[in-house]
Amino acid sequence: MTTTRTGDRRRTRRAPLAVVLGVLALSACTGPSTPQARAGRWTTRRAVHRDVSAPLRSLRPSTADSTTEHDDEGQVRTAILPQPRVDRRTTAAAHAVTSAATRAAATDARISATSALTPTVHTRFVGPGYPNLTVDTAPSDPNSAVGPTLVVTTVNAAFMIQTKAGATVFGPAANNTLFARFGGPCARTNDGDATVRYDRTADRWIFSQFSISSSASGPFYQCVAVSRTGDPTGAWNRYAFAFSKFPDYPKLAVWPDAYYITYNEFAPADGAFLDSSVCALDRSAMLAGLAATQQCFTTTETGGLLASDLDGAVAPPTGEPNYVVGIGTTNTTIAAWRFHVDWSTPANSTFIRLPDVSVAAFTPACHGGTCIPQPRTATLLDSLGDRLMYRLAYRNFGPYASLVVTQSVKDHAIGIRWYELRVVGGVLGLYQQGTYAPDANARWLGSAAMDHVGNIAFGFSIAGTSGPGLAPSLRATGHLVGDPLGRTALSEATLVTGGGVQNGSLSRWGDYASMNIDPTDDCTFWFTSEYLAHDGRFNWSTNVSSFELPGCSSPDFTITATPNVVTTTRTTAVTTTLTTRAIGSPTPITLSATNVPSGVTASFNPPTITTGDTSTLTLTIGAGAVPGASTITVHGVGSGTDHTVPVGLVVTSANAIANPGFESGTLGGWTPAGAVT
Repeated sequence: MTTTRTGDRRRTRRAPLAVVLGVLALSACTGPSTPQARAGRWTTRRAVHRDVSAPLRSLRPSTADSTTEHDDEGQVRTAILPQPRVDRRTTAAAHAVTSAATRAAATDARISATSALTPTVHTRFVGPGYPNLTVDTAPSDPNSAVGPTLVVTTVNAAFMIQTKAGATVFGPAANNTLFARFGGPCARTNDGDATVRYDRTADRWIFSQFSISSSASGPFYQCVAVSRTGDPTGAWNRYAFAFSKFPDYPKLAVWPDAYYITYNEFAPADGAFLDSSVCALDRSAMLAGLAATQQCFTTTETGGLLASDLDGAVAPPTGEPNYVVGIGTTNTTIAAWRFHVDWSTPANSTFIRLPDVSVAAFTPACHGGTCIPQPRTATLLDSLGDRLMYRLAYRNFGPYASLVVTQSVKDHAIGIRWYELRVVGGVLGLYQQGTYAPDANARWLGSAAMDHVGNIAFGFSIAGTSGPGLAPSLRATGHLVGDPLGRTALSEATLVTGGGVQNGSLSRWGDYASMNIDPTDDCTFWFTSEYLAHDGRFNWSTNVSSFELPGCSSPDFTITATPNVVTTTRTTAVTTTLTTRAIGSPTPITLSATNVPSGVTASFNPPTITTGDTSTLTLTIGAGAVPGASTITVHGVGSGTDHTVPVGLVVTSANAIANPGFESGTLGGWTPAGAVT
């Protein structure tokens, strides 16, 4: 068994690879935290080879590792594996600077998970992996892209095209099937670290993986394919870009002016970490199948960078640069850059270091290493807590744009730290943050995205040894747009319960797990990651699940009364405030009351409100009212939904008013990068 470097850690393969780069450790690098006119080193490169493929549907789907030989037609000689089993179980821009106390409250990790609201799971099915694929790599690097009717999922050695119900359209097939008859290392090798995206604006698919096995000293290649139509089984425009350094841990993102890929780059000779690189690929040229170049900037400040990846139907403002982020050089910062690419005059392209985004202090899960416990085995799993997790999902709301991202941190337990950054007037800053760790189980390898109303969903792996133990499984939850900032008011939804643990000292896990938003409704989330059906090693499976958060496709609301118990005497009046919040789009609410005691009059001011507004309920106690306790039911009717809230009324002969305590929502707002709070 040999190992090669990937994602700043070892990737383990059963079959030997042509090059052994050894165990590499990401060095602790420091760098600038103040703006620069042009940060990092800049290079521009033309693709060393390009062509147009035959329709993918005409190629025979098969699987191979990186040592598999190909015939002169580029076809892999191994047999097609069995098809997968399908499991059908189915406001205006915020601008206030947040106080330090408020931001600390917004990151409270001890969150109750007892809400009646929960994500609604629609679909679950098995992607490429066991039992439809011979597994020979760890980690699996699973990630998906979602189009109007299809889901394309890739893992470290293979990809698969499926319908949204899980039926197989193509594959599973070796990743380099996309480069059959292309010639060179992209066709000859199948080295993995693949990512796939769907370009909603152009209705195209983008696929990328590296080729590192040409020789121990390079050159290395990034192999990129762009579908010629919205049908991923058709023809693809294919490109090979050469690198003198090993371009590890590539992450692909879609932006109007380019396709962006981030890398961790290592020295071929000794495997030393050199820098992080961000490359812009000429999107317009690649969509047309023309000769294309890439422009790359590098920085030695931090590794594991992510470029902003466009979600939704609204494009960024014209000419808006791509935002690039990574964990900062301290545990209270996120590092950020703006990448502006100029294809007409490449020398005018810029990679500008922005002020640090200040965040609540965090401790990386496992200090960035391996410590995730599993039941029934001493084997611990890798956390990847030393970086932000794929993707950096961008959505433009007009007055502001939101970017959401996660990392794995250690609080009282290992949990998901999630951030919503906002761009207001061209300035990037923190809007809210939270840490989701509701119990002793470890939650890690999260991925987040936002729907069109502003709800944030994040999926994650979960495992633990408390009680009977929990084998690595997949769950999802989220933050609703009306929740207090930094809080997660939803209960978890189980996407798949793992049936086994990974053993045999094989610690690598997940890595490229991804959350996507469905382009057909901008409400349905799709999360892809790995699990094991039974104990073992090299037997991971891929789960693809879709779900929706409350209030996106069907607007909903909540209603509360403050105080919820009032005490007064006869012939007087008492009031309580009814507060509503929208789950999804705002909707009108009509208020009324039932179970009102004899001699009591209930009135609302105003009687009709819009979700997010308040109304005052006045209870006037007449002389004929009977002393004692009663419960009045307040109804709020909006969009065909009737929600109620009880209001306790105590009529006494003494003038005593009880105002029981209540928990108020956490306020907050946008904090510009570099602001002192």
